[in-house]
Amino acid sequence: MDWTRLISDKRLGLEEFHDPRTQIRSDFQRDYDRLVFSSPFRRLQNKTQVFPLPGSIFVHNRLTHSLEVSSVGRSMAREAWLRLAPKYDGTPTGRILLQIPDIVATACLCHDLGNPPFGHSGERTISTWFSEGNGLGLRDRLSPRQWADFSSFEGNANSFRLLTHQFRGRRKGGFAMTYSTLASIVKYPWTSLHAGEKGKFGFFSSEEEHYRKVSAELGIPSLGDGVFARHPLVYLMEAADDICYQVMDIEDSHRLGILSTEEVRALLLGFFPVEQQARMQRAMGYLDDPNEQVGYMRSGAIGAMVGDCARVFAEKEESLLAGEHCGPLVRLMEPRLAEAYEACSATAWTRIYCAPDVVDVDIAGNRILTYLMDHLMEAVLNPEKNSSKLLLLKIPRQYDTSAPTMYERVQSVLDHISGMTDVYALDLFRKLNGHSLPAV
Repeated sequence: MDWTRLISDKRLGLEEFHDPRTQIRSDFQRDYDRLVFSSPFRRLQNKTQVFPLPGSIFVHNRLTHSLEVSSVGRSMAREAWLRLAPKYDGTPTGRILLQIPDIVATACLCHDLGNPPFGHSGERTISTWFSEGNGLGLRDRLSPRQWADFSSFEGNANSFRLLTHQFRGRRKGGFAMTYSTLASIVKYPWTSLHAGEKGKFGFFSSEEEHYRKVSAELGIPSLGDGVFARHPLVYLMEAADDICYQVMDIEDSHRLGILSTEEVRALLLGFFPVEQQARMQRAMGYLDDPNEQVGYMRSGAIGAMVGDCARVFAEKEESLLAGEHCGPLVRLMEPRLAEAYEACSATAWTRIYCAPDVVDVDIAGNRILTYLMDHLMEAVLNPEKNSSKLLLLKIPRQYDTSAPTMYERVQSVLDHISGMTDVYALDLFRKLNGHSLPAV
């Protein structure tokens, strides 16, 4: 791959209007601003990251997580550019690489845009509704590829759909984002038939044509049978996400009393060499608030990982451009940082993600989404029933519930449910159960 092709400000759906002239805001900056002002982005404020929302103690939601990932991603991309700049000094490629901080920041901003309510549990609930629940009856009515799309429902693939699909009444190209931004969010550039045990893939069959168009324009090679190489900037977006969710989950768990200050101190000091640990211990002696102490260590830990991931990216540049899959950058950091990161990851799995409040949200979310899937899917598949006619009035017009194919009608339900906030899903669940009525 070649940076001069990989960085393209051509917009999906607006190719005929492409204007290469330099403007005050670059098209990549326009991508960022377009996301910030969008409804799907605003809805992230009421979607669970890990811990229950809302609460008396503020913890991260999908919106604050996305903003932090974007901030970290921009810093990492800028540092990577500084490391690559001498190599390309005075060349057209050097000027093009100036754009990567804005591209990565935008990709980070929208990487979770397609995630359903109730965190990753929501993804599992939707996929298992097909593989274990009432959706099993649809298997024979869909192609193997279409069935794989649903039974391995993936928030990343749904983000790409949300950004590129022309919903009813909307413009061609969806958000009409630049090709480079779109390619930079696809962590798993293959079809659902290659999802594997983890159920990860990058685009539904309905959006495969869009991804092929983007990859062809940017010179991203096909590796055969619906599998593509990654755009190199995906690695920076992925690393920013990995760093933020791991470290910020640790900080949130401290605020909620799941982990003690001493436990968190031991985890976060592990990111620093011994001599720096001593200086940090002295600095924390001036801070009486344990939350401030954790925030101070968290800031330093993120900074250390940002710098080292940028180093790995620059060193691996040729391999990344060759389309070789190098694995997550956080796994390639220097041993001290990689070990500290793994210690945080192990603690998160054993102490945080199994915490009672987290499990309670998973259980409630599973029940709510399963109920909504049952009833909304029944309404879409049997629209002639009186109950269906009433329920279909609750689905926004942009979702085509009367589409000509079974696959598209099922997608209309998933589009609606995945776009819900936690609060809206709970409210609709209560109303459909008759537990909540409008004021009379």
